[in-house]
Amino acid sequence: MIKELLVILIASSLVNNVVLSQFLGLCPFLGVSKKTETATGMGVAVIFVITLASAVAGAIYQFILQPFDIAYLQTIVFILVIAALVQFVEMFLKKFIPGLYQSLGVYLPLITTNCAVLGVALTNVQKNYGIVTGIVNGFATAVGFTISIVILAGIREKLKYNDIPESFQGMPIVLVTAGLMAIAFCGFSGLL
Repeated sequence: MIKELLVILIASSLVNNVVLSQFLGLCPFLGVSKKTETATGMGVAVIFVITLASAVAGAIYQFILQPFDIAYLQTIVFILVIAALVQFVEMFLKKFIPGLYQSLGVYLPLITTNCAVLGVALTNVQKNYGIVTGIVNGFATAVGFTISIVILAGIREKLKYNDIPESFQGMPIVLVTAGLMAIAFCGFSGLL
């Protein structure tokens, strides 16, 4: 069991990185990665939401949707669970960490529509993960998201001081950088 969880942890965070190999969650990845502080805050929020969403969605699927033979409602139910969790995170940040709340701006509510969050919940169901395995998968996927967004933010901070041709300034160089990061993360594919 521990070996299986460790494999899932490594695979979901590095080998099958949600952003760089599955290309889910690109909106906050590209939008919030201007500063490492903001990227780290977004990463922590995503870790919280995905991990909790994996637990709640897994429990709802296993104890409500499957026994009552209404598994076809899983997407709608998972979206509602995710939306409620994001609202909770938004209220918490607004109350206790207003600086981070302001810096995340519109991208915080966009976690609700972040396809990575829903993708993890649906992946857990498709791979028949139990609740604990699903939580580990969700946590590892969110850690992978955080790793990639923080790395991109660090690179973007360094790019400000480089002489970049005018046609590549702004989003073009960010997309080139993200593409190179995706190629680099392909190197992890031989790990497992």
